[in-house]
Amino acid sequence: MLVACGGQVSHDETIRFAVAQAPLNLDPRYATDAASERVNRLIYQSLVDFDASSKPVPSLATWVHSGSLEYRFSLNKQRSPFHNHQVLSASDVKATYDSFTSLKNSPHAAEFSNIATITIIDDDTLVFKLKQPDPHFPEKLIIGVLPAEFIAEDHDFSHQPMGNGPLQFISWGNKLALQRVVDKQRIELVEVKDPTVRVLKFLRGEVDLLQGDLPPELVKYLQSKPEIKVISNIGSNFSYLGFNFQDAVLRNTKVRLAVAHAIDRNAIIKSVMVNDSRTATSIFPPEHFTSKIPLKQYDYNPVLAKQLLKEAGLQLPLKLVYKTSTDAQRVRLATIMQAQMAAADIELEIRSLDWGTFFDDVKQGKFQLYGLTWVGINTPEIYSKAFASESFPPNGFNRGHYSDSKLDSLVKKEDWAAATKRIHEQLPYVPLWYEGQFAAMRKDIEQYFPKPNGNWDNLATIKYAH
Repeated sequence: MLVACGGQVSHDETIRFAVAQAPLNLDPRYATDAASERVNRLIYQSLVDFDASSKPVPSLATWVHSGSLEYRFSLNKQRSPFHNHQVLSASDVKATYDSFTSLKNSPHAAEFSNIATITIIDDDTLVFKLKQPDPHFPEKLIIGVLPAEFIAEDHDFSHQPMGNGPLQFISWGNKLALQRVVDKQRIELVEVKDPTVRVLKFLRGEVDLLQGDLPPELVKYLQSKPEIKVISNIGSNFSYLGFNFQDAVLRNTKVRLAVAHAIDRNAIIKSVMVNDSRTATSIFPPEHFTSKIPLKQYDYNPVLAKQLLKEAGLQLPLKLVYKTSTDAQRVRLATIMQAQMAAADIELEIRSLDWGTFFDDVKQGKFQLYGLTWVGINTPEIYSKAFASESFPPNGFNRGHYSDSKLDSLVKKEDWAAATKRIHEQLPYVPLWYEGQFAAMRKDIEQYFPKPNGNWDNLATIKYAH
């Protein structure tokens, strides 16, 4: 149990959180992997965040659309200082967003290319002037604010972050050590890739908290333990199978449609996924404010898939290479899809790589097929980042180099319903599922609940029962 003293926890009582994948980059201007973004939400604060319905709300600041090209932001009067006790001011906000003009290979830089000028009115107020009108501009300002002084010194935020969020960076070696600002509670993130080893460490008391990335058998096993709490929730993160449109075979819509009909999502969810997992038809789940039009599921039909491949003029069997990480559950999912596709005369070769190598290959377009999950996506402008012809890396996340002038036009007009339908028809990816969320913790841990998007925000409140 924790021993409280003067409102602060004792330094030797650490909450240890075992994760399948450690963060890769703690500079919010560069981070794109889920673990990094989840930690960065806790180390830094952004001007804007999103509510439960994925609509933008004030976080560090409120705003007024003061003209067709201008947004005036007012920082909260009662705002937290940076972790080095320096006051966060409008100068820091300006320096953070100005820095995108000189960053090399930042995947977020294109988001801010429409900024013409940033003018500081006073320490609490600044005005963004845009080159072109953008009614959704505030939704983009979700990058954690960095101290201007550190930016000027070219500080390595990637490995030594400095923010003003609820958790402060302490050290990063074989584990990432953080400390909660309000009560000095120490929290450590420990990477344990193998799910069985992760559960064993948990049961031995070496770690106190697990979230996600476990096969259902292990989740059920944990639920049988009286000393363990397992809390579940629906998920909103979108898992998909991506294509490389630089591959002549995969550019053929009939081939992509065949792959979609060669995967039995319902069988996968029923047999090897956790409770509350659901099949997906688009990036956004049904409860998202833009999910108005019903989309047809791509049912499992290997006979139809084989016919489509023949109509595409291909010699069967079709041989494809699928890249994934070495995570046991991801390899398991790939192996099941491999067996299902065989019935459609598709020979799927699985290449499982360590996370860093795998993700690097995806970013560089070194793949035929790959599997990933979009995490924490809130706005339909993801269609532009992920599918627009102008969003090939490093200008966006269109890693498959998909290009469709009709979709480009729909995205520019912000006809999100038509864009969603076009994406569903064109299949730049195969929609798979929204994986259910769960967290397992010791009985004496309180105030932690898994978010639908998998975020770790409750590390700001988690505590031992007294």
